[in-house]
Amino acid sequence: MRRWSALFLSMAVAAGAVAAAPSAPTALVIHGGAGVITRDQLSPADETALRADLDRALDAGDAVLKRGGTALDAVTAAVQVLEDSPWFNAGKGAVFTADGTHELDAAIMEGHTRRAGAVAGVRTVRHPVLLARAVMAHSPHVFLAAEGAEAFADTRPELERVANRWFDTERRRQQLEAAKEREQRQAAGERVPLPPGAYFGTVGAVALDASGHIAVATSTGGMTNKRWGRIGDAPVIGAGTYANDQCGISATGWGEFYLRTVAAHDICARVALRGDPIEAAAEDVINRVIPALGGDGGAIGLDARGTIVMPFNTSGMYRGWVKPDGSRGTAVFREP
Repeated sequence: MRRWSALFLSMAVAAGAVAAAPSAPTALVIHGGAGVITRDQLSPADETALRADLDRALDAGDAVLKRGGTALDAVTAAVQVLEDSPWFNAGKGAVFTADGTHELDAAIMEGHTRRAGAVAGVRTVRHPVLLARAVMAHSPHVFLAAEGAEAFADTRPELERVANRWFDTERRRQQLEAAKEREQRQAAGERVPLPPGAYFGTVGAVALDASGHIAVATSTGGMTNKRWGRIGDAPVIGAGTYANDQCGISATGWGEFYLRTVAAHDICARVALRGDPIEAAAEDVINRVIPALGGDGGAIGLDARGTIVMPFNTSGMYRGWVKPDGSRGTAVFREP
C-alpha cells in the first residue's frame, strides 16, 4: 500500500508539474498611425480616449492568444476594434477622398504559410480586415480592388455592410475642407506646406501565438483628399504588411516611400536571410532608408522570440503592446 501511495504521489506531482509548466510565450503589438503628433495638438481628454481604444484592441487580441488561439485570429480581433474607433484613420475614422467619400484598404498575412489577402478601394464593408481575410481564405487570389472587391464581398454574407456615409466623422470632414482650401491657395500661386500628418494614418497589429506562428494585419483609409483611386502601402504585401516564420511587420507613414522601399519585406528579409536582430533591421529601414529618400513614418513588428519593435521617425506614433512576460502598455509620443 505504501508503495502504491508513493507511486500515486509521484504521478500527481508529475501531473502538477506538467499543469504548472508555462505555456509558450505569446506577444502582441499594435499601432494606430505615426505622424506629426504633438502634445499641443492632443488634449488630455482625447489622449485618454484614444489610449482606451488602444487598450480595447490589446484586450481583444491578447484574449485570443491567452486562450490558445492563433496569431491570425488575434490580429484580426485587434484590428477590428481599431477599425471601429473614430480616433484612427481606418474604418469608422477613415479620411475623406477628394470627392467626399471613403475608400478603404486592408491586408492580412500569416507568416508560416505565407498565405495573404488584401483589398483596396472598398466602400461598403464595415471591417475591411475581415474582407481581406475572406480573400485569403475563400478566393484563389491575394489582392482585390474597388468594384471587384465589393463584388467578392457580395458573396460573403458574414461580412457586415454599411452605407459609405457610415464612415463619416466631423473631424475628418474638417481635414478635407482644410486640404481643399490649401489646394485653392496653391492654385492661386501661394506656397502652402502640407498640413501635419497629411500622409499618415493606418492601424495594424502583429502577433506571436503559442505555436510560434506570426501574423500581421493592416487597415487604412489612406490619404485625405486622395484622387484617382490612390493606393498606399498598407494593403500591398511586402510594402506595408508582411510576415514570414521569423518576422512580422505592419507599417505606417508616407505610403509612397514604403512602396518604393518594400519596407516591411526588407525588414523581415534582413532578419530571415541575413540574421539581423529585428531591432537593428527595423531601425535601419525606418530611420535611415526611408528618410534618405525623403519619407517618414514608423512600423511595428516582432520576431519568433516575441521581441517587439516600434521604431518611428516622426514626433509620435499611437502604439500598444503585450510582451511575452505579460507586461503591457500604450504610448503616443516619443518616450524618454
